[in-house]
Amino acid sequence: MRDVLPDEVELRDAAAQAIIGVYRSHGFRRIETPALEHLRLLLGSEGGENEKLIFKVMKRGEDLDSALARGAHDLADLGLRFDLTVPLARYYAENHARLPDPLKAIQIGPVWRAERPQKGRYRQFTQCDIDVLGEGGIVVEVELILATCEALAGLGVTGLTVRVNDRRILTCIARHCGFAADRQSGFFIAFDKLDKIGAEGVLGELRDAGHDPAAIARFESLLPVLQKREMSLDSLTRTLAPATDEAPAFEALATLLRVVAAELPGGARADFDPTLVRGMGYYTGTIFEIVSPAFPSSIAGGGRYDRMVGRLLGRDVPACGFSIGFERLIAILGEGGGAPRVAASHAGRRRIAFLVDDDAALPRALPAARALRGAGDVVSLERRRKNTRKQLDELHGHGFSDYATLEAGADAAVVKPLRSEA
Repeated sequence: MRDVLPDEVELRDAAAQAIIGVYRSHGFRRIETPALEHLRLLLGSEGGENEKLIFKVMKRGEDLDSALARGAHDLADLGLRFDLTVPLARYYAENHARLPDPLKAIQIGPVWRAERPQKGRYRQFTQCDIDVLGEGGIVVEVELILATCEALAGLGVTGLTVRVNDRRILTCIARHCGFAADRQSGFFIAFDKLDKIGAEGVLGELRDAGHDPAAIARFESLLPVLQKREMSLDSLTRTLAPATDEAPAFEALATLLRVVAAELPGGARADFDPTLVRGMGYYTGTIFEIVSPAFPSSIAGGGRYDRMVGRLLGRDVPACGFSIGFERLIAILGEGGGAPRVAASHAGRRRIAFLVDDDAALPRALPAARALRGAGDVVSLERRRKNTRKQLDELHGHGFSDYATLEAGADAAVVKPLRSEA
């Protein structure tokens, strides 16, 4: 934890304003959650190693006196949040009836982890998140990646590379190597440390944990190829021979990479990276990180976490998010010596819901949406539902003024006012 001096505060404010401006242009809206959450929520979130780093808050008053009198060990009942994703799941579960569907949320706020401070990593730090809850199509992953890259590029961060993988593909790798299904989470935790401790360190952890030696040996033979990224998604698919229920993950990732590659701003690129794991146990599908030559580790990361809300709500809700490591971003901007460009206000601009029929329409819809944003509109990509009339009514109720569609064979969007349709 540290004090922040005025010059840096001004830089942070300008960066946050610029990022929020970009996110709002994509139809995201600000929400806030408390710093404190119930400890049972934080500890039951599959937050990986972060669950060991929670700052716990002791019970108070009679509750604490009673626990002490009983000699109880559970003297804490609250904890400081270690990320913004777990609180968002709780927020959605408690407020979903009053929220847009899908919910496109922006969160910027402090989080806390009891870890050893180092460059760009502190015990209290700020995260800058966008999340979409309630939509399961790749339109979500595409927009999260493009909006985040647009925000970073707008701040002058160059040489961006989006590393993309899928937890289901990692599960397929674990199965191919022979790791037991009930021990795959341990395999992922070790594999996730590849960048920090190297291949020998990862293999050593797997051996120390008592994994099947034959599985470790098979993984050891596959790892050098994965590390050098000599294996394309197509060739990895042939090597792993995914089962029928695993194949859609490979197909969806190939589509995602193709669509994103055509739309990334400012020379950014997207790469399939089979060694990308991300340590949070709550990820269920696509995962991604953004790296830049300006910083030694990733500056943004996220993925799909489709089962987290279900543990609180009783039914699964598709969810996906992307988080900018704000302290790392500020370190890059500070070393660059220049203040970021502040995004212009969106006050008075049209809020347009761009209805997309299916994934196949994305390559045409994305440039059309970008053109509308370039003209000053706020444009949110939305999957068209079967009950379009009800969808339009809800969009109007949540502040959209217009909706857009692509006519057959047209490249430009047709924009119509919602008021006359709702």
